[in-house]
Amino acid sequence: MQKTKTKDIIKLSDHFTYKRLMRFTLAPIAMMIFTSIYGVVDGIFVSTFVGTTEFAALNLVMPLLIILGAVGFMLGTGGTAIVSKTFGLGDKARANEYFSLIIYVNLIAGVILAAIGIIFARPVSLLLGAGEDMVEHCTLYATVVLCALPFFMIQNTFQSFFVTAEKPKMGLWVTVAAGVTNMVFDALFVAAFSWGLFGAALATALSQAVGGIIPLIYFGRKNTSTLRLGKTKFYGKMLLGACANGSSELLSNISMSVVTMLYNFKLMDLEGKNGVAAYGAIMYVNFIFVAIFIGYAIGSAPVVGYHYGADNRPELRSVFRKSTVITTTLGVAMCAAAIALSTPLSALFSNGSEELFALTRRGFIFFAIHYIIAGFNIFGSSFFTALNNGVVSAVISFLRTIVFQCGSVLLLPLIFNSIDGVWVSIIVAESLTFIVTTILLVALSGRYGYAGKQKLSAPKAELL
Repeated sequence: MQKTKTKDIIKLSDHFTYKRLMRFTLAPIAMMIFTSIYGVVDGIFVSTFVGTTEFAALNLVMPLLIILGAVGFMLGTGGTAIVSKTFGLGDKARANEYFSLIIYVNLIAGVILAAIGIIFARPVSLLLGAGEDMVEHCTLYATVVLCALPFFMIQNTFQSFFVTAEKPKMGLWVTVAAGVTNMVFDALFVAAFSWGLFGAALATALSQAVGGIIPLIYFGRKNTSTLRLGKTKFYGKMLLGACANGSSELLSNISMSVVTMLYNFKLMDLEGKNGVAAYGAIMYVNFIFVAIFIGYAIGSAPVVGYHYGADNRPELRSVFRKSTVITTTLGVAMCAAAIALSTPLSALFSNGSEELFALTRRGFIFFAIHYIIAGFNIFGSSFFTALNNGVVSAVISFLRTIVFQCGSVLLLPLIFNSIDGVWVSIIVAESLTFIVTTILLVALSGRYGYAGKQKLSAPKAELL
């Protein structure tokens, strides 16, 4: 029995076959899917039981909350790459000191950012376009949710570190616990007690507290993982490296908020509220589909970082090649699934409107095509983060969202003179990103040794 248990444990130092790589990344994938699903459910409760104005207020102020919470993603992804690499170097004590410092800094930053966010919630809401009927709702929701921001930020950070700690399944269960907490309290506070938007905000804050406190307790005590919170020193260079390395994640969250606002603006101009409604329905499904790619990127990044730090070029090449095949296969499968599900999903969100159904279904078909290459682009950015090259990762993220998506959605509707220009823009943006990502991967393969049989010019594994 003991042998079987040992066999089932997957370590970062292992050789990863396709089966082993998928098993190791399955929990992070499920974790991201579940996070996307309970986010959708949260919105349904507000729109159904509270009201249209309150639901609009929630969505209006959401970019502020996403941007502040993204600091946790930045420290998590950037820090994971450094900690994994340090494990690969064989210095477990230093890796745990790095991990501890990142969590402590995250908590302090969370308190400071929460205070700033609460102070500026009202003026930011006005800046985002909230009218007199919405600004108080925006301020209320933001204030309550921001009280739990420190926990939300470390929850985002721990999502990456659970994989580095070789406990990806526990990361999944923490996410499930947080999600179930959100749904249960939404049903209780919003549907049963009729506490309105305050109840929805409180449910969200409590779920974020659960998502942050459970891993804080786990890593703060003696445990069976490779990581434990403890004494540390101030490693300024390491912190700067983690922030720079994870800057692509922060940039992605900020830029996606900008892109969403731009899409809504163009769709409102071309098709009115039906265009915005169609895009909203597509985005609900898109969050879940893209979550699969993001989950795989989170799960595979510590593996890449470990073997890069250990200078294990054969395994690094193996993981890179397998990941390319996996993300491409997933992309083709998701494209087929999105096309197959376009009719029932469009009907689900169309509320009986034939015009909205046709608009949504056509948009689904266009969006389905971009999944074929989107996974490769997401993995490419994450791969460079895992190699401790945050600059290249940030370049890919910046070009993919701010430059290519914004540029396409502004230009293509003028060329097509219809809403098809908006739908096609996502395909054009991902295609251009695919070209850039491929060029960068080929150009830097010799430096990192993940393709062919190149010899690394020098180890890149100095401690920070």
